[in-house]
Amino acid sequence: MNINGQPWKTIWLEPDGSGVGVIDQRVLPHRFEIKKLSTQHDAFDAIRSMVVRGAPLIGVTGAYGLMLALQDDPSDQALDAACQTLNSSRPTAVNLSWALKRVKDRVSLLPPEQRASAAKHEANLIANEDIEMCSAIGDHGLSLFQELLKQREAEKRDEPLNILTHCNAGWLATVDWGTALAPIYKAHRNGINIHVWVDETRPRNQGASLTAYELGQEGISHTVIVDNAGGHLMQHGLVDAVIVGTDRTTRCGDVCNKIGTYLKALAAHDNNIPFYVALPASTIDWSITDGIKEIPIETRNAKEVTHIQGLDHDNSVTMVQLTPSESQGLNPAFDVTPARLITALITERGIVNATEAGLKRIYPH
Repeated sequence: MNINGQPWKTIWLEPDGSGVGVIDQRVLPHRFEIKKLSTQHDAFDAIRSMVVRGAPLIGVTGAYGLMLALQDDPSDQALDAACQTLNSSRPTAVNLSWALKRVKDRVSLLPPEQRASAAKHEANLIANEDIEMCSAIGDHGLSLFQELLKQREAEKRDEPLNILTHCNAGWLATVDWGTALAPIYKAHRNGINIHVWVDETRPRNQGASLTAYELGQEGISHTVIVDNAGGHLMQHGLVDAVIVGTDRTTRCGDVCNKIGTYLKALAAHDNNIPFYVALPASTIDWSITDGIKEIPIETRNAKEVTHIQGLDHDNSVTMVQLTPSESQGLNPAFDVTPARLITALITERGIVNATEAGLKRIYPH
């Protein structure tokens, strides 16, 4: 995707094989910086501190982190320890454990001297498959937007197609294209007049910083709004559809996404507005049926609630406090949207109902 007119991915192998390069998302949109991951501990820290974030990208980073671990020590003990360490970096996104298991299964029966090379090959496969899946998600989601456009034309409405999204589920959350933003990119590149309402997405403001940054680099019309404005816009006919991503999806269609997603789904349901969730297969947790009861919700540092990051007067990125010093903060990072509130799931294999039957129809095995 575009950064100042140049194509980028969010993660890549360094040409000399010495490590993995990533975009440091903590300082976007104010600065564009690259970090090099040379060890599994670098990968762990990058995931934990949100240098990289977004469920698919977390999974790919974990896969490369396991490769880096095996370059240092390919023994069975080191393999098991690295999997446990990397998997503990973020608890909610199922893509991480999925990717680690896939690499481990690939290398565990090989002799130690072949493991690092096999892990590299498997991590590359996971990264490339992520790009292909996200592009396919974009194609399927585009078809939904084209149907909405036909309805617009039948009603002789000439304004842009207005899409509301929450958090960041664009190319910065994946290797390329994104999940929820992929259909928006495909629509824009197909000449559809589209406008995006970008939730700021407190407390880390990943909509205001990352989604707005992506859309601006792509030249897509967008407006940043406070999180609580979405319902108001829906009531006044200014939203044609809501589309979000997910960090974990149950076999029955519940989705776990950035905190505040559930409220958007309730507002969309009350206003009869389609609520779509875009996801690759790696986000589905087939072992869970009840998202509210069974998905572990990460609680992050309260400082993300009580403080905010931005540019100061001398153009330095700085942190300032918002709340009284004696006030406590609570920071659950995700919430669960029940399947009953979801119009459809947009996957790399097609569009399905948010039900177990719907998912099994396209993922029979």
